[in-house]
Amino acid sequence: MEQAHKFRVVAWWSSGRTGIAKADSAPNAIHFTAPVSFGGVEGRWTPEDLLLGAIASCFTTTFRAIADHSRFAYVDLQVEVSGTVAQDDGGYGFTGISIRANLVVAREEDAHLGVKLLHKAKGRCLVARALAIEQAFDPAVTVPAPALVGDPGNASIAGDCDRAAASE
Repeated sequence: MEQAHKFRVVAWWSSGRTGIAKADSAPNAIHFTAPVSFGGVEGRWTPEDLLLGAIASCFTTTFRAIADHSRFAYVDLQVEVSGTVAQDDGGYGFTGISIRANLVVAREEDAHLGVKLLHKAKGRCLVARALAIEQAFDPAVTVPAPALVGDPGNASIAGDCDRAAASE
């Protein structure tokens, strides 16, 4: 089995107050916006929703894999993830994230192992673990070049923002 797996999502602002995100692994795009409280459009996913959804779906799939490996049968699993966003001196940020996992088992004697496997899934959910790692950032700015006969090339400035910021 391959040790490294690559995933890719591309997002772009489509118009007005909404954007679109598309994953290589899924046929459908997701329309998103800022939260309504920040001027977004009602009825669309927000980045905050997507983050919490990523944690919930990762926890659920991680638990499923652990349960399968352990030959642990269960009736149902519902995972609710909620988060609080507040403002401090650095701007808005998550101040807390809560994961509530409700596992339903058929037999009382499976409850103890169920709790143990839920904790194991919490520790192995790669999305939740990813929130603590440093993120690489590679900014690029593209400026269209003046139209030349037969050459519609673009000028690209990548990383200059980092170099400019470092020299300040």
